[in-house]
Amino acid sequence: MALVRLLRGGQVTMPAEIRKALRVQEGDYFETEVIEGGVVFKPVAVVDREAARHDLRDLLDQPKWAGPGPEPSEDEVMAMAVEAVRDVRREHAKSRS
Repeated sequence: MALVRLLRGGQVTMPAEIRKALRVQEGDYFETEVIEGGVVFKPVAVVDREAARHDLRDLLDQPKWAGPGPEPSEDEVMAMAVEAVRDVRREHAKSRS
């Protein structure tokens, strides 16, 4: 257990081994809670909502097809799904007999 001291203004210096174990650095945020006469510090991620929305829009605007060749039509996708279901049903029937 590491010993820390409360400094002026309520500051506490977290020992290096704890910062390393928690993978936290200067400027990170913590949620704190008083429990059983002690204090729990939990690292939290703070996200800029506007930046997150922008990143999400960029992600959703990217092409979705990553397969070989050109992107299949909706009818072709449906045919592939039907064939995949048939394959699974065939394998299931084989395993039951």
